[in-house]
Amino acid sequence: MQKSFLPFAGLTAARPLRSWLKKLGPGLITGAADDDPSGIATYSQAGAQFGLNLLWTMFFTYPLMVGIQIISARIGRVTGKGLAGNIRLHYPRALLYAIVGLLLAANTINIAADVAAMGDALALLAGGPAHLYAAGFGIVSLLLQVFVPYSRYVRLLKWLTLGLLAYVGVAFAVQISWPQVGLALIAPKLEWNAATITTVVAVFGTTISPYLFFWQASQEVEEMQATPGRQPLIEAPEQARAGFRRIRIDTALGMGFSNLVAFFIILTTAVTLHAHGIDTIQTSADAATALRPIAGEFAFLLFAAGIIGTGLLAVPVLAGSAAYAMAGAFDWKKGLEHKPAMAKRFYAIIAVSTLAGVALGFMPIDPIKALYWSAVVNGVISVPIMAVMMLMSARVAVMGRFVITRRLKWLGWLATGAMALAVVAMFATLGQG
Repeated sequence: MQKSFLPFAGLTAARPLRSWLKKLGPGLITGAADDDPSGIATYSQAGAQFGLNLLWTMFFTYPLMVGIQIISARIGRVTGKGLAGNIRLHYPRALLYAIVGLLLAANTINIAADVAAMGDALALLAGGPAHLYAAGFGIVSLLLQVFVPYSRYVRLLKWLTLGLLAYVGVAFAVQISWPQVGLALIAPKLEWNAATITTVVAVFGTTISPYLFFWQASQEVEEMQATPGRQPLIEAPEQARAGFRRIRIDTALGMGFSNLVAFFIILTTAVTLHAHGIDTIQTSADAATALRPIAGEFAFLLFAAGIIGTGLLAVPVLAGSAAYAMAGAFDWKKGLEHKPAMAKRFYAIIAVSTLAGVALGFMPIDPIKALYWSAVVNGVISVPIMAVMMLMSARVAVMGRFVITRRLKWLGWLATGAMALAVVAMFATLGQG
């Protein structure tokens, strides 16, 4: 079925807002979860260190992100299985276990960084012990995933996406020269050295992240199973037109929201921290603290509160994507709609990854290394995962008549190639010292 991947094809202005909102789900939550506290720290570091000169990355990554996420969503919707389940059926087990193992390790480190940032943010706002706050956030997130059914929990996650608007608000709480912003987008001033390229890879890695692929594919399966009458498209091809159209809208808006927020984080830290000579950010909470004397109390409060909201959204996505990957790899029963007794091993992975992340927060780990290098690692491991997704989505044995369109194929391979080139360039410059 050769349908355009363009996100708004077929929409008319006459459609009511309610019909739009109903189409938002896996794509919106996936995009919003991308701006987690670890991502906020990476974007803040990019703005503080390079000013306005890395704003272009958000425009460059947007179409690539939309393309690769649509592909992951299609794999889930067409086959009725997540990425790991499809890899298990069609590729060597060694490849599957390597991918899932790297994903689990990266996600656990990300959870540790995120809950620590949430604890620090609450300590900034209310005082008190940051470590205990972090543990509390991790445990609350775990309990919500375990005891709230998916159909109710997903509505909570949708509301949490509104917390990201705090970062748009911060930008309008400070003075910005928009002509300078436009000039930086058209002609950024950069020295292409190890620091610049590593930061670009970190930005790419935190924007196009492996856990997002696994989460969105699995959420398409959850949505299908939770909706009466829906079946995998390979079994119910008559549902394809509406299904693909919803995926395009949901993913384009979700990734647009994600990149818009990231753009404003880079912009805010560039015109405040970088402009005042602050070029090193240890954590997202450090970025909030540094904003206080420069941009004022309101900007500080918005930035710090946003860290908590985004963390509450991202931690379940990180833990959930790890659980979906493990369960798919070993063919365990899985799904947030199931009660814990019905999917014990699936929920055990959620518990282990969340609690391990909380425990890591109590260890003497350098926060900048945990945050920044986790984004770099995500960028590196994204490449083989994206390559497997592209091969899988073009196989008739996997997708039947719904192999991806030529346009999506070009876009997906462009995203994979761009990520691969960035990683190769990073290692080349690091090797030169």
